[in-house]
Amino acid sequence: MGVYSRLNRPIHVEEYDPGWPVLFEQEKAHLLALLGDRVSLLEHIGSTAVPGLAAKPVIDIAIGVWSLPQARLYIPLIESLEYVYEPTLELALPERFFFWKGTETVHTCHLHVAELNHPMLTRPIRFRDYLREHPQVAREYGELKKELAKRCGQDMDAYVAGKSAFIEGVMRTAQKA
Repeated sequence: MGVYSRLNRPIHVEEYDPGWPVLFEQEKAHLLALLGDRVSLLEHIGSTAVPGLAAKPVIDIAIGVWSLPQARLYIPLIESLEYVYEPTLELALPERFFFWKGTETVHTCHLHVAELNHPMLTRPIRFRDYLREHPQVAREYGELKKELAKRCGQDMDAYVAGKSAFIEGVMRTAQKA
């Protein structure tokens, strides 16, 4: 069983929806109203944050905190906004807390909480920014994701693994820029 097997559900990639940034802003407002200055960074990450990019219709949100151990105290607060804390992912990725919102089979938001300036936050932000600045690369990534969604069915580990070489290539290029 892989890292993401707990999140297995039908993988559906759709064309970009201009409503995704609006949904992010709504979630951001709720999270900031609840967490306030406990949060050092709150960013829209993932494919729904890149205009024109095909994506799973799930809003990914990065939250940067000063101390992850201290942030453990925020788990009940975040859960009060109907997020589900997924502690099983900490076994493989202890540098972050992961939450999802929605139902077991249809997630609407993913929340990634990590320490400020940790690669668990900085890498997806750098990747997002590169795709925003390079629409052709974003289109290629979208096509790859659509193909992987067809091929992987409900296997989230296979879907994530299938994207990794592309992501690493983009990150190497972005680092040189």
